Amino acid sequence: MLLIQWKSLEGNKMEKQIVLEAKSIYKSFHDPVKIDVLKDLSFTINRGEFVAITGRSGCGKSTLLYILSTMDSDYEGELWIDHELMAGKTEAELARVRNEKIGFIFQFHYLLNEFSVLKNVMLPGLKANKLSEQELEHNAYELLKKLGIEKLAMKMAYQVSGGEKQRIAIARAMINDPLILMCDEPTGNLDSKNTEIVFDIFSELVNTFNKTLLVVTHDQNFADNTQRNIIMEDGRIIS
Repeated sequence: MLLIQWKSLEGNKMEKQIVLEAKSIYKSFHDPVKIDVLKDLSFTINRGEFVAITGRSGCGKSTLLYILSTMDSDYEGELWIDHELMAGKTEAELARVRNEKIGFIFQFHYLLNEFSVLKNVMLPGLKANKLSEQELEHNAYELLKKLGIEKLAMKMAYQVSGGEKQRIAIARAMINDPLILMCDEPTGNLDSKNTEIVFDIFSELVNTFNKTLLVVTHDQNFADNTQRNIIMEDGRIIS
């Protein structure tokens, strides 16, 4: 049985379902004086939403993303993912949430050069250990096919271009069929053509396959074309 369900939802829109909720999130650093980085942040993200987080450098965007992705558990407030409270969980439990429910796409693709493109896409699935290697290989190839880069499957990661690497990273993030994709400056190193390609892929994931995307970006044009833009300033949400 395949976990990747590329079934179009046109004409069958699902009811709004909250997949992530932040309640009064506070974050401070002590070095050595206390510095408040995030101040009383509250918002929800629904299934099938395409949301951007923008703001000037140093406003707390990346700090917030680390908290929302469960990689930083040193904060005050409540984080709920798929109606499950993250506070009080062990690191092993948080790792399970990350691997099963969150797909990550970064500015730097972090592909492993010693592996093929196909194997790079498969890696999170191998870690989850829920499907056989044969099933994962099939799913990975289907994802590459959907992204129009199946011809790259057997190439080594170092043999593909920067724009191709980012599409491979998107496939890798999708391999465990995550509840939400979290992206940190995913187009930061791309030219305008490849930025447009990545945006179109994200839009298709949302509009056709009802995936949920949360994107931290400095690209205002990119953010303006998402469904919702959360604007931050000095650790607060201002719009």
